[in-house]
Amino acid sequence: MKEDLSIKHWAVEDRPREKMAQSGVSVLTDAELLAILIGSGTVGETALSLAQKLLRHAGNDLRQLGRLSVPDLSSAVKGIGPAKATTIAAAMELSRRRRCDAPDPNEVIRTSAQVARMFAPILSDLPYEEFWMVMLNRGNRIIGKYKVSTGGVSQSVVDARLVFRYAVQHLASGLVFCHNHPSGRLEPSVSDIELTKQLSRGAKLLEMQVLDHLIVGDGSYYSFADDGLLKEG
Repeated sequence: MKEDLSIKHWAVEDRPREKMAQSGVSVLTDAELLAILIGSGTVGETALSLAQKLLRHAGNDLRQLGRLSVPDLSSAVKGIGPAKATTIAAAMELSRRRRCDAPDPNEVIRTSAQVARMFAPILSDLPYEEFWMVMLNRGNRIIGKYKVSTGGVSQSVVDARLVFRYAVQHLASGLVFCHNHPSGRLEPSVSDIELTKQLSRGAKLLEMQVLDHLIVGDGSYYSFADDGLLKEG
């Protein structure tokens, strides 16, 4: 008979679920939390052992783990099949969505750093580009956020008509754009600069203003406004 190495058969001190129930979720290590998602081990390996191997594969970096697709996770460690990989990927996506809560309507956007803090948790660990828009009223308070597009590794396609349709619907006065570079490089590309000019010209025709465009990378960001590159023409 094969040995049952599910969590319920571990020694009590090694059971992440019991540990969480007794002491709270905050005391669990990354590996223990991941083991709960994995659920059960294989012959000769506990779920915790699989979790530790998977973390090592990701360089013990949760952001890197969040970049792995279901096929990546399935092939990284023997014993992490499609079902377990899907559970892990779903948990990572829920974490990203939780960090993209509804904006505080009382927050006044005054600096690029505020926008960077808003989007860094959402965009920094993505292996592909996403392009977002923040819509502001005349007092620079957030009235809405909208994901304009999702693209490939090197760029995303932005439809200006879609951007301004949502901006008009929300009666926005100011717009701030933000996207990520999966490479981690923060310098704007030629297409980034041209797109920013195009959106600035379009906003002006609709009596709106593009206040900034940020590029988010690992632990840092680039601001068109801060660097004096935000131009309307």
